[in-house]
Amino acid sequence: MRKFAIAAVWCLSVALAACGGGGGSSSDTSTSASSSGTPSAPVSSTPATPVQNTMSVSVGPNAYRIANSLSASVTICVPGTSNCQTIDNVLVDTGSYGLRLMASAVTLPLPKVSAAAGGTLATCAAFGTGTTYGSVATADIKLAGEVASSAPVQIIADPTVGTSPADCTNQGVGDLNTAQALGSNGILGVGLESVDCGPGCVVNTYPTSPAYFGCTSAISCVPTTVALADQVTNPVSMFSTDNNGVLVQLPAVPTSGSQSLTGTLTFGIGTQTDNGLGSATVYTDSLSTQYKGVTYSTSFIDSGSNALFFEDPSITQCSGSSTFYCPLSNTALSAVMTGANGNNTSLNFSIGNFTTMASGGAYAMSALGGYSSSYFDWGLPFFYGRTIYTAIDGKSTPGGTGPYYAF
Repeated sequence: MRKFAIAAVWCLSVALAACGGGGGSSSDTSTSASSSGTPSAPVSSTPATPVQNTMSVSVGPNAYRIANSLSASVTICVPGTSNCQTIDNVLVDTGSYGLRLMASAVTLPLPKVSAAAGGTLATCAAFGTGTTYGSVATADIKLAGEVASSAPVQIIADPTVGTSPADCTNQGVGDLNTAQALGSNGILGVGLESVDCGPGCVVNTYPTSPAYFGCTSAISCVPTTVALADQVTNPVSMFSTDNNGVLVQLPAVPTSGSQSLTGTLTFGIGTQTDNGLGSATVYTDSLSTQYKGVTYSTSFIDSGSNALFFEDPSITQCSGSSTFYCPLSNTALSAVMTGANGNNTSLNFSIGNFTTMASGGAYAMSALGGYSSSYFDWGLPFFYGRTIYTAIDGKSTPGGTGPYYAF
């Protein structure tokens, strides 16, 4: 969740968030060995049956009255058992990495991960207006027919590791320690990286902005290093197949908005007949966006952001403390997105009046925009009517090695 806004559909409250867990990266491409020799008899083999790699995602009315919240249901199990539960209303986020669930939504006795500094491992994910803090546990994560076995996940607001320490909350402007504050029961991070911090956290504790803690009690937590294998991990990278990225496919939405819609989240890129790149163009990370003569070197495509966020003082913002734009009429705009590989494209988009769309009962808003001063965030409105690919760093795909976006 690089940047996202939580917006009550009939209330103009908003919170911006930034990518949590640190800025490291990992390369976890796998290699396979083959044997050679002359068999004594012909050997035939049958290709493995492809697993179900597509699951439903949706936008629509929700308990938290959030516009453009792309949600899915996630099944978790105690590792190696059939003791499982399914958790609904989990935000699908191509801008962060790893599964993070509210403790209030988890009923299973998931085993906790031990910290190098002693005690239980806890983690802090920093966002623009808040932080999620909680323990790290392991779970088998089941998405469609795919399984990430014994994956490290964050259990937000787990009382066994206490309340968020100052070293964590100081990284944001609020403590996202309830489903209401987070706007969902959790976050399914399926973005560009395999783990949420990377090699940096293996050797550094980052005392001024720690990502991981060792907690010997609920009131005694200290920053700690953490092995890659124990970091909160993008579950897609742990699948036995279809593990090099995802594609999100959503239907088009009129500028007036829609009450609800259903789309698909497909795992793997070029690994099955349903996830080929086709004619999509690859834009390697990092992206830049040029808008009205200004080039934003920080730019990204993020399903966890519920609006297109960019700076334009000429567009009226909604009344009160809202970050969203409320022009008198729909405003047609354009920008140029460029990948690190030099591929670029001109993109046309429209910004509408948030208050008008909300009062009409819309939850899916293709014309929702909001103000930001230092980045250009192609949030969920950019996904409507498109198929967006997100390739994981270090993973091989038909479009080259990740990280990249494609559409």
